[in-house]
Amino acid sequence: MEYIAKEIEPKWQGLWKEIQLYKTDEDLSKPKYYALEQFPYPSGEGLHMGHMRVYSIGDVVARFRRMNGYRVLHPMGADAFGLPAENAAIERGVNPRELTIRNMEKIRHEQELVGVSYDWDRYLGSCLPDYYQFTQWLFLLFYEKGLAYRKKASVNWCPKCATVLANEQVEDGCCWRCDSEVTKKDLEQWFLRITDYSDRLIEGLDRLPKWPERVRTMQRNWIGKSEGTHVTFTIPELNEELVTVFTTRADTLYGVSYIVLAPEHPLVEKLITGKPQETEIQDFAQQMKKATEIERTSTDAEKTGYFTGSYAIHPLTGQQVPIWVANYVLMDYGTGAVMGVPAHDERDFSFAKKYDLPIQVVIGPVEGQLELPLEVAFTEDGVLVNSDRFDGMANRDAIKAIADHLEETSLGGSTVNYRLRDWLISRQRYWGTPIPIVYCDDCGTVPIPKEQLPVVLPEDVVFDGKRNPLTTSETFAYTACPNCGHEKARRETDTMDTFMDSSWYYLRFTDSANEMLPFDSKKANEWMGVDEYIGGIEHAVLHLLYSRFFTKVLFDAGMVDQDEPFHSLLTQGMVLKGGFKMSKSKGNGVSPLEIIDKYGADTARLFILFAAPPERDLEWSDSGVEGSYRFLNRVWRLVVQHLDLFKQELPISPELSSSAKELRRLLHATIQKVTHEIGERSHFNTAVSSIMELVNGINAYPADADRVVLKESLESLVVLLAPFVPHITEELWHLIGHRDSVHLATWPKADESALVQDEVEIVVQINGKMRGKIVVPAGADRAEIEKQAMGQQAIQTWLEETVVRKVIVVPGKLINIVAN
Repeated sequence: MEYIAKEIEPKWQGLWKEIQLYKTDEDLSKPKYYALEQFPYPSGEGLHMGHMRVYSIGDVVARFRRMNGYRVLHPMGADAFGLPAENAAIERGVNPRELTIRNMEKIRHEQELVGVSYDWDRYLGSCLPDYYQFTQWLFLLFYEKGLAYRKKASVNWCPKCATVLANEQVEDGCCWRCDSEVTKKDLEQWFLRITDYSDRLIEGLDRLPKWPERVRTMQRNWIGKSEGTHVTFTIPELNEELVTVFTTRADTLYGVSYIVLAPEHPLVEKLITGKPQETEIQDFAQQMKKATEIERTSTDAEKTGYFTGSYAIHPLTGQQVPIWVANYVLMDYGTGAVMGVPAHDERDFSFAKKYDLPIQVVIGPVEGQLELPLEVAFTEDGVLVNSDRFDGMANRDAIKAIADHLEETSLGGSTVNYRLRDWLISRQRYWGTPIPIVYCDDCGTVPIPKEQLPVVLPEDVVFDGKRNPLTTSETFAYTACPNCGHEKARRETDTMDTFMDSSWYYLRFTDSANEMLPFDSKKANEWMGVDEYIGGIEHAVLHLLYSRFFTKVLFDAGMVDQDEPFHSLLTQGMVLKGGFKMSKSKGNGVSPLEIIDKYGADTARLFILFAAPPERDLEWSDSGVEGSYRFLNRVWRLVVQHLDLFKQELPISPELSSSAKELRRLLHATIQKVTHEIGERSHFNTAVSSIMELVNGINAYPADADRVVLKESLESLVVLLAPFVPHITEELWHLIGHRDSVHLATWPKADESALVQDEVEIVVQINGKMRGKIVVPAGADRAEIEKQAMGQQAIQTWLEETVVRKVIVVPGKLINIVAN
């Protein structure tokens, strides 16, 4: 009887589907477990090895929890809106819906070939109206709460994709999708007030101990909370108009010798109008719109600036301070204005030296004096000088003292600044969720009533790559105003950022058939939060931050009773080949379907789970795949050759032999190890390694030894392997006589009594070098261990002509004899 994966796997996949083996258990008497892998984008390329890895990991988790008595929610869907489908549709002259639905079906079929235990009844696609109507519903909730708003803003523009991007979607100055250089453009856009939740998003990270610290740090850094001081300068030239700067170093305020504005700052145009440098600075501002953030803020980048010809008044000294425009100040961060303190900031020092600006020392060392003129900025702690009433104060104390003084005089005060900006969700593309807003000449901005959702994407659009296709639809562009009935109200033609769709899908899975609401709160609360969320580190800022924001808003709205969506986060590493990420374009891709066709899904799963811990990158190895296949064949033969054991009642021996005791000890040690590695550590590679050791132990078991122990070991082996390789274990489970699925079997529990050893092997060392081994009773004391070791003929030979100086005994492990 051979192991033929091509026959076994489709047989069981078909039967599982027929009997709905993986339909979600709704028995509320059981503890719940929500296992979720990030849903894929349905590209035409289908599954790649990265997908295979994440689905295999998630499936082990789900199967293990079911076998341990949990009711498990393990759903799947497709993150189906987005630019790639629209761009492909433009190239092929078809609607992206056609491509996307076809790709969704393809990926779903390939996921089924992997043997993943999803509840397919809960499948969702974010591009389907029955899903995106509730993305629109949630947008309206944000709008009602004052968290969605529209304004004209300077936004990130990708010329190739012809759409705007959120700050988080600009990577090193380039579009996250196509790598085109991003520029700035002024447009009316929709935003969500994620900044209202900045502090809560930071605080919540402290309640997520099962998240990788790396991810939590990335989110903290992106939110970028800075405690500091805002300082108000007046500009006499503009009728005492104010300009506010933010600083974390209020202790240096008396050393300000200039102010720098971002080229995009709204005051710049007012300050330069009619002046000789007007055209030069306008050209400079245009250049800066094309420059990337990295280019402008890098410590290595040359600092370039222009004097506006205008001055501000220092709030504490009353002196005039020149106002400059420079490349290193960004409108997106802080207030778009910074104060220049060249004596105590390296960047400001370089700028002042380049443009011959004053350098005023206001902090000196505690002991001694600075040598003037400064050759470099003094950035160490010290005491204030040339700072009026604050002279002599330690600079760290002066930060609060000066901030308090500014507040008392209404010239500023303590404040908190964030790097995070409101989430820009407008996209000038077709293949996304339409924003449910119309603009009426009489009523203004009018939300579509929720009972009229969904606002469906039209079919009569033109894909020419030059404009937003929705603006070409005659049936979509105009509609009746929901408020007054005006026939020529204009629809919003922007669609939503696709991260809107993926920011709440985990909640829809809890109640995917609901036709009235995004989800029923009771059902959501029965399952949330997600107990194990599995996906790539690349979503650490974008998707995970937005999902946390959504959940907090829904918590405030009383729709869920938890404000964090994911209890535990497992970020798996990449799959590499030859040291590089697998990619068809690099010529190092390996298709999961090729491996499944040649060896079977179980082999592919086993290799992926065994080759590396999940959080590490995995180096692909053809020989490793073949080794996994050989191991499964070995397991197959081991069980099949002992099928007779399961066809008879075996007598129980009153006393187990030493070999039977040892196999039983190994079996229950393996059960203990595998249970811990899957359930507590998510270290699937070490769990598989332990099972392999068990197989070795069973193989070495004497033919005449206790058959009951052998039968117990073989049966438990099949169960322990079931989460990893579901098809072969299902076949073996039925071959040994079971009628129900192995995936409904109860997970074995380690017998503590079996783990107790009667005898232990002790290493005998002489001067730290191993010279032999002895077997002693498990409870042997030091004297007994020393006596038995010294009595060994081989040890006596080694000790001839030496004097034993000391004997060190580590009970249960080793004895070291020190002699010379």
